[in-house]
This record gives sequence, structure tokens and C-alpha cells, in this order.
Amino acid sequence: MTDLFSPLQLGARTVPNRIFMAPLTRCRAGADHLPNALMAEYYAQRASAGLIIAEATMAMAGNSAFWHEPGIYSAAQVAGWKLSTDAVHAAGGRIFLQLWHGGRACHPLLNGGAQPVAPSAIAITGDEVHTPQGKQPYVLPRELRDDELPAIVAGFRTAAENARAAGFDGVEVHGANGYLLDEFLRDGANRRGGPYGGSRENRARLMFEVIEAVSEVWGSDRVGLRISPLNSYNSMIDSDPVGLATWLAGRLNDCKLAYLHAMRGDFFGRQSGDVMTPIRANYRGVLVANMGYTAAEANQAIAAGKVDAVAFGSGFLANPDLPARIRAGAALNKPIAASFYSPGPAGYTDYPALGAAEPCHEH
Repeated sequence: MTDLFSPLQLGARTVPNRIFMAPLTRCRAGADHLPNALMAEYYAQRASAGLIIAEATMAMAGNSAFWHEPGIYSAAQVAGWKLSTDAVHAAGGRIFLQLWHGGRACHPLLNGGAQPVAPSAIAITGDEVHTPQGKQPYVLPRELRDDELPAIVAGFRTAAENARAAGFDGVEVHGANGYLLDEFLRDGANRRGGPYGGSRENRARLMFEVIEAVSEVWGSDRVGLRISPLNSYNSMIDSDPVGLATWLAGRLNDCKLAYLHAMRGDFFGRQSGDVMTPIRANYRGVLVANMGYTAAEANQAIAAGKVDAVAFGSGFLANPDLPARIRAGAALNKPIAASFYSPGPAGYTDYPALGAAEPCHEH
């Protein structure tokens, strides 16, 4: 029977299990968005994942949405990331980098005063962004002109080249959670006309241009894509999320990607529906599922052929040896939300492995 511990052919390579580490923003990068040795320790601790998908990483300068997130647009950042890729490979692991543009989730206080950009001039509401001046409301973004989009595609291409130089095994294009490519994709954030607005094909055009550019660098069999058709995070909505997911799954077959990584639900429960069944029915490649799976449910979904692998987020955050714990049926460490985005090793690299003493966390 196929289960979480069955090997999986993932594009150009075989991975030893189907327990993937989801991309998790942890805000531990240094000044100038530099990856560092602490991040390398964190990722190496989790090298038993079938695949580590590293956190959302700025593909180009001037698009920070999290203050202390890493980048991949400078030589110093490439060198910083090499600490992580070398450490993960030394521990026997595999690691992809998630390439990302924050779009309207960026903020002037994080980007030298620059107004964020988006497909349409519609701001995120009902939430605030962390800045050097504390939490601030999101601002109205500037609508991108069509003639600005080739430079964004070129920025993703350069980021893909830099990820290769940094020693990653592949890259994941971030097309989820209300950031730039997802903003273009879903009609709640994309109200523009012209070749990048209106129909599904037009709204998805920028995403496919980015996938093509990144695939030219890596080969499509070392490229993944993450989508979140239902997730309302960052004020996102679509008038027909199931229809969009169904169409997109079929259209992505032409790309011959290493995998499609789909988030199955909505963080806030505002949008509901089954997107995984139509994605599975229409997508012929490797399907990675994410969002709230227990190990038992993940095993059942893989055994039934509903998905090919499951990416665990908070489970991997709090359990560096998650595959070993699942195999042993051991209890899991509980994630400490207060330290998800705080600086330093506490709640980051000090979660114990099986058999280790529990750390003393400040709550």
C-alpha cells in the first residue's frame, strides 16, 4: 500500500517519503533580508522531510511584506542561502526555494516609502502588517501597467537563477495566499481589463509567464507551484473558486511541473468547497495537499490516491523530526504561536527531537 513513507518520483528526482515541509514564514533573516546560520540550523534539523519547501523569499528588491523575510536577489543573499542548502544536503535532505512577490501586501514602511503594486487598486482590509513602526494598516496599491509586467517576469527568472547558484534542488512559484500572482489570478483582486484581466486565461497569464521563465532556468521538472483557491487570507476571494481550481488544474498539465501544491481550505472559513477532488480529477502530475491534515488523514488520502504527498506546516515547525514521530506514533510538540515570527532561536531551533529534554519556553 502506498503511504506517507513510500518513495515518490517528484519531477527530476525521487524523494524518500511523502511528508513534505510546507513553506513557513519565520522572519529570522538579518538586515538587508540576508539568510543566516540560524536559518541553516533550522532547515537542517528538518532534513528528514521528503522535501523541504523553504519560506516565501523576495524574488526582487523593494517588495517586502514581512520586514525580516529573506531575499534571493543579491549576491550576499545567495551566499546566505548556501548555508542552508549545504546544511540540508549534509543532513541528507532536499530543499526547494519558494519564489515570491508580495504585491499589495507590501508596505511603504518596509520598502523605502514605495507604494505597493497590484493588478488593481484595491487594498487589503481587516488586517495589519508588521513594520518598524509597529503594526500598520495596509495601504492602497498602485495598479500595474501592462508594460511593467515583463520586468516582474524577468525578476522571477533572475531569482530562479540565483536559487540555482545558492544550491537549491528546485523552486516553488508562490501563486497563493493573496500575493501578487494570486492577486492577478482571482477576480476579487483583479478588476483590470486588457490581456491580464477579465477571463481566467487572462488572469492566469502572469502566473504562466512566470512559470515558463522559471522553467527555462531549471527545467519544469524542478519547478512546483503553490495555489490556494479558497483561502481568504489577505482579503482574497473569487466568484467561482472551484471552477477556477478545476480549470487551472487542467491548464497546468501543459507545464509538466515537478508538482502542484494546493491548499485545500480557507484560514478564516469564509469560503468553503471541495477543490481537491476536481484538481485531482483534472491534474495528471504529482499533487501535494496542504492545510490541517493529521498524519492519519494524510495516510488515508495518499492510500486512496486522492493526493500524492502532504505538506505539513505547524507540525514541522514544532517537530523537527516529524517523520520519525509519525512512524513511531509518538506525541507531537505543540507549536508556540508567540514565537512564530519573533527573532532568535526560541520557538525556532529549540523544539526537541524524540528522546530529548523538553525546553523551557516563555509564554
